[in-house]
Amino acid sequence: MSPDSVAPGSVRSAAEVNEQIRALWMRAGGSLSAQERAEYELLVVEWAAAIRGAVIKAA
Repeated sequence: MSPDSVAPGSVRSAAEVNEQIRALWMRAGGSLSAQERAEYELLVVEWAAAIRGAVIKAA
C-alpha cells in the first residue's frame, strides 16, 4: 500500500479501517513484513484521523 493510496480526508469510518487492520494481522499471522508494517502504519494513521473526525462531529 503506497502513501498515495490513502486519500486525505478519507471517507472510510474508523470501524472500516479497523477491520482492514485486523485482516492485515490475520493474513500476516501475527508477524508483519516490512511492506505489511508500512501498510499497517498508514492504516493506523487513517484510523486515528477517522476517530478524530467522529469526535469532532459529535461535539
